[in-house]
Amino acid sequence: MKTLLQPGDKAPDFEAVAVGGRYGEGRTMGLSECLGRAVVLYFYPKDDTPGCTAQACGLRDGWARIQETGAEILGVSVDSAASHARFIAKHGLPFALVSDAAREIVMAYGVWVEKSMYGKKYMGTERTTFVIDAEGMIRAVRRKIQPAAHLSAVLEDLS
Repeated sequence: MKTLLQPGDKAPDFEAVAVGGRYGEGRTMGLSECLGRAVVLYFYPKDDTPGCTAQACGLRDGWARIQETGAEILGVSVDSAASHARFIAKHGLPFALVSDAAREIVMAYGVWVEKSMYGKKYMGTERTTFVIDAEGMIRAVRRKIQPAAHLSAVLEDLS
């Protein structure tokens, strides 16, 4: 069994296409280019589903308070960059979403897991948030976070 990332571990670097926020219509970026500021790296199952929308809109609504901390937010799902662009436009999200269609980031962070719905087992992204400090070290991990509690947990972890 793979060891889960914990506070104090170095955050795995990655390269992927990010859309929105300072990445505009999309460009390849890496976590390493975020060194020097805190990063809220949150993993979510799917664009424009009820829980994922509530989670993203909560962050949008708390955007001013998050900006006061100087942190960058990066949402990650296995959806395409085009899907992310539609999700951002539909809900006015001010931060970037990262496309992990190859599932490399979800695997590196240990959030691609077996799930179950109505007795059917399948693989999917576990809703998990990592707060990474300016030096690239994981400072907090929130696994299976509830969408309604996400913003307050992020603000607590950034304080």
